[in-house]
Amino acid sequence: MPRIADRFRGFLPVVVDLETGGFNARNNAILEMAACLLRMDDFGRLVVAETISVDVMPFNGSIIEPAALEFTGIDLDDPERKPEPEHEALKRISQLVRKEVRDTACQRAILVGHNPSFDIGFMNAAIERTQYRRSPFHPFSTFDTATLGGLAFGQTVLSRAVRAAGLDWDESAAHSASYDAFKTAELFCAVVNRWRILTGM
Repeated sequence: MPRIADRFRGFLPVVVDLETGGFNARNNAILEMAACLLRMDDFGRLVVAETISVDVMPFNGSIIEPAALEFTGIDLDDPERKPEPEHEALKRISQLVRKEVRDTACQRAILVGHNPSFDIGFMNAAIERTQYRRSPFHPFSTFDTATLGGLAFGQTVLSRAVRAAGLDWDESAAHSASYDAFKTAELFCAVVNRWRILTGM
C-alpha cells in the first residue's frame, strides 16, 4: 500500500493557514489558526482528510490593525467566537498533527501554505512567545502552493490557482483560516496528484 511517509522523505505535509491582525509576526496577533491533514488513499492519491480550526486570543500588548479586520471580516466581539490563548491553540493543533505523524510513520510535519513564509513566521513567533516545546513542524522548511500553482497552472493567487485547477472557489467564504486552509489543501493535492499521473511519482 502506498505510504505518505515514502512520498515526502519522511515528512508529513500539513496545510496551515493563519488569519492575523497585521503583517508583523512580533507585534500583530494571530486571530485564527487552521490546519488540514492530508492522507494517501489506496491508489497513492493525496486527499484532504480532516480540518481543525481554532479562534485565537490576541496576546497581551499585541497590535490589531483595523485594515486587517476589514480584510478578513473577523469580528472580535462576535459571541460565536470562542478564542483560546496562543499556547492552547498551538497545543490543539500540534496534538492532532503529532498523532498523525506517528500514525503515518513519518518523522516530522512540514507546513504547506500559500506563501508559507508568512504563516511559519507567525507560528514560530507564537512558539517562541509562549515557550511551546512540542511543535511537530519543521522550523523553516515548507511547501509553497503559490509556487506550485504558478508551475502547474500559471496562477499564483490562491483563488485563481484553485479555479485553474478546476476546483470551486467561494469568495464570500475566503479569508477565514479554515476555508483558506481547505482550499490550499485541495490545490496542493491537485498538483501532487497531477504530477503522479505525469511521472508515476
